[in-house]
Amino acid sequence: MKQKLHSFVWKCFIVTLLILASYSSSFSQGESSSFWEAGITAGPSNFLGDLGGKLGRGTTFLKDNNIQMTKFMLGGYLTYQPNEMVGFRLAANFGTIEGDDAIIKGAGGLEEARKKRNSNFKSKIQEVFLLAEFYPTVLFEYESSDIYHKFRPYVVAGIGAFHFNPQGLDLQTNEWVYLRPLHTEGQGFAEYPDRKEYKLTQVNFPLGMGLKYFASENMSLSMEVIHRFTGSDMIDDVHDTYIDPALFYSYLPPAQAALAQRMANKSDPSGLGTVPGFGPGTKRGTASNNDGYYSICLKVGFRLGTNSDKRWRNSTRCPVRF
Repeated sequence: MKQKLHSFVWKCFIVTLLILASYSSSFSQGESSSFWEAGITAGPSNFLGDLGGKLGRGTTFLKDNNIQMTKFMLGGYLTYQPNEMVGFRLAANFGTIEGDDAIIKGAGGLEEARKKRNSNFKSKIQEVFLLAEFYPTVLFEYESSDIYHKFRPYVVAGIGAFHFNPQGLDLQTNEWVYLRPLHTEGQGFAEYPDRKEYKLTQVNFPLGMGLKYFASENMSLSMEVIHRFTGSDMIDDVHDTYIDPALFYSYLPPAQAALAQRMANKSDPSGLGTVPGFGPGTKRGTASNNDGYYSICLKVGFRLGTNSDKRWRNSTRCPVRF
């Protein structure tokens, strides 16, 4: 199912690029100017995955958004626009995402199981992606090169890669520890041949929208929301079912095995017991859904150049008299 979804998203991105290229070619026949734009982005980011959430069944989208877990993302970008309607953006961002079952306010529904699971994580995120931008209202503008004080809505779609490395809070020491080396769901164990050790660098598929305002002919301000569909369900180190804790002692040194036992099952705060409903083979995460994350960022951009002087000859410039 996940491979089909990734294939579908990738095909949609390719089709989008072809459509934009076609529009760009037609539009450029009347508008020859092209330019580069560089800038910075900053704003809040949130995780959407197995941990945390709201009342009822857990989902993968905004219904389970936890404002308390809001973190911060900062980045930079470079965009090439062959014309005013289409752009191609290369961006890099750095930030943090976090999830915690403890913040769930139980009301006797399906959310109670997630709250009793009592797991948490945090991870730094580094990402780079290529986006196609489309400004549909340019089609209806009389003079598209006249950008001064204009507002332009836009949509973006693309593909990228991101790096993560989840940590969990050890309830005994109150220290954050890296989770991947602990094999919390038996990744790499012979008893679970289908659970491979997950890679910390994965693919993502950004999709979003924004609104751009041109404060001047050279500077723009944008507010945009971009959701990242990802190729991993292990950003929070939670995926499938609990394993027999005795297996940790078969594969790991004693001290690390004890730590893995505590981090794999936090339903018992002592990390030693087994709470009914949270034993080996019971559900730990939702294996059918990949994790995701999103950001709401303010962009500040600066135009670097153009191959035409047309934008200097628009209605916002006063004529020079001799």
